Amino acid sequence: MMSAWSEGEIIVDFFYIREREIKQASNGSDYATFQLERNLQRIPAILWDLTNEQAKQFERHAVVKVEATVGFYRGQKQLSIQRMRLATKEDQIRVADLLSRDGVDREELWHELRLYMEEIESDVLRKIIKEIFGHKSFRDRFTTIPAAKMYHHAYYAGLLEQVVQLARSAWQLLQVYPHLNKDIVITTCLLHDIGKTKAFLDATAPELTDEGEFFGYVSLSLEMITEAACRANLDLNIFELMAVKHCIASQFGEVSQGYGSTASPKTAEAIFFSSLKQMNTQLNNVSMTQEQSSERWVYSPMLKRRLFTKKEKE
Repeated sequence: MMSAWSEGEIIVDFFYIREREIKQASNGSDYATFQLERNLQRIPAILWDLTNEQAKQFERHAVVKVEATVGFYRGQKQLSIQRMRLATKEDQIRVADLLSRDGVDREELWHELRLYMEEIESDVLRKIIKEIFGHKSFRDRFTTIPAAKMYHHAYYAGLLEQVVQLARSAWQLLQVYPHLNKDIVITTCLLHDIGKTKAFLDATAPELTDEGEFFGYVSLSLEMITEAACRANLDLNIFELMAVKHCIASQFGEVSQGYGSTASPKTAEAIFFSSLKQMNTQLNNVSMTQEQSSERWVYSPMLKRRLFTKKEKE
């Protein structure tokens, strides 16, 4: 944990370069400032007397091995880099290793997701799911990209984890609300954010694509479902299909709240899913905030309030 590092300590480890900026010192020499990341934790770092070769090598999204001294700048921990090099194949370090969250196992999550797929009884919805998940290129992106750029599930395989968490929670709660249509609810859990596979560039740099910027992932999700239905020769006016698309369109609750829904929830399943997703998203934000903070209370930009982190008073 970076929070355990003390001033003057020498750190030797691998990091992912999240951000980089080249500046000029008062003596005319170039230097670089970085945001280094490892397992959801970030720390600023500085490399003095930057050479042209280093400027070309140490770019954003590179994986590097760093030897640095822990210091403080304006009350914040900062690494002063003594040595730095690009990671090599011999290091056996994967980007996924640096951007993963402890306890998130992509293979286990994918296995669990497939079990929920098998629980769908509707022929129409099974055909949609098979048409979408039947493409390896889609599966590769769906199971690696984060669910968001920041705030919640913002790590490698974060989208897959959130989808499985939603399906798992829904499956348990369906016993409490047996009048809900199981197939519509579980299918919504599986498909509600598939548009993010088109909206995000890749798993390591979740900036938005042109499609993501222009249309947003909700619209892209609905479009992908419609395209899958057409490929499967399904009638687009089948109620089950419209019901799932409505749950996706209204996943952020009331339109008047301005969170991104294109329709307000108008079915029991839509009300159920929008509430479930809000709870899941917020609780993940709280969990990430607790993990990343060394303070007892910390402000959450997403929730716009200070959160209790369970950290003991020093």
